[in-house]
Order: sequence, then C-alpha cells, then structure tokens
Amino acid sequence: MARQVTGAARRVANAAEVLRDEKFNARRIELAEAALETLGELGFARTSLREIAQNSAFTHGVFHYYFSDKLDLICCCVRHYKAKCVTRYDEVVATATSRDELTEGFLAKLAATLQNEARMHRLWYDLRSQAMFEAAFRRDVLEIDKSLEAMIWRIASRYAEFGGKRPASSPGALYALFDGLFQSALLKHLAGDKTAVPELLDEVRRLLPTVC
Repeated sequence: MARQVTGAARRVANAAEVLRDEKFNARRIELAEAALETLGELGFARTSLREIAQNSAFTHGVFHYYFSDKLDLICCCVRHYKAKCVTRYDEVVATATSRDELTEGFLAKLAATLQNEARMHRLWYDLRSQAMFEAAFRRDVLEIDKSLEAMIWRIASRYAEFGGKRPASSPGALYALFDGLFQSALLKHLAGDKTAVPELLDEVRRLLPTVC
C-alpha cells in the first residue's frame, strides 16, 4: 500500500511539474510576443531588456525573471516567429491540388510576409549574422535554419510530385537558393524599392520548374 501511495504521489508531483513548465513557457511566449515589435524596429545591437520593457506592458523585472538575458529573449522571439512562418507555408502544401495552385499559394504567402513582416525577417537575419560572433546564438540559429530548410523542401517536393519528378538539388542547396533570393528582396524592400516583391515572385515562378 505504501508503495502505491508513493507512486501516486510521484505521478502527482510529475504532473504538477509539467504544468508549471507549461505555464512558464506560455509566459515566455507571451513576453516574446510583446518584445517582437521593439526588437524588429531596433534590432539586436540597439535593444536592451530595459528598453523592451519600457515599450511593453511588462516590467523590467518580469523580463529578467523569465529570461536569463537579452540573448535568451531574442532567441525565444525568433524561434516563436519562425515556427509560425513554417506552419503558414505547410497549409499551402497541404491544400494545393496542382502545380499552379501550389505556386500561386506559395507566392501569395511569400509576398504577404515580405510586405507585412519585413521587420521580423530583418531581426532574423540580424540574429543569424550575430551568430557568427555570439556562440550563444549558434545552436538556435542552426535549428531554425534546419526548420526553414525542411519547409522549403516540403514545398519543392510537393511541387515536383505534382509533375511526376523529384527535386534536382539537395535540401540544403535549395534552401540556400531561395533564402538568398528572399534576403536580397528584403533588403531592396526595406530600401523602398517598389519592384522588390514583384521581381522576387517572378524569379521564384521561373525557378521552381527548373529545380523541381
């Protein structure tokens, strides 16, 4: 009987710990959402936890409680944002019924995210550049890169499948190609170039049949 009671107590304790972890992580996500606007506007180098707190509804102490430092917060922010980006494109892959439908759905999402969320993408590229110097960023950046690579591969594989083919390059090479085009278009868009988005879409539309 004592053993049964001990086992039940352990299960209750484990369940309580899981619940605390879930609440803690949910709070981190809530704070990350609040910080994204300031981080996207000012970038990594020009933003402090105190400045983020001043531009949100939360105190500096709250941010310090849930994040060990600014690096921890920024990694959480970008992971959260990029995770949402991945699911957005997965919806296109899941619902498309032809090459044309997949292409147009992909291009529509691509245009919308470049036009409406340019500052968030700018923060991602800022973080990825900082990872060259900040060892603390590297694991998160590599994990995010891998998730984005897998996202592009799912799009390319589905596109190729509609044509009875297989992608003509590796997942890494394909991601590097699309990522380079997107980053170049983002820089032009941030500089006020009105042709940045349509040129990117035209390029992707021409490129897909050659690699998939």
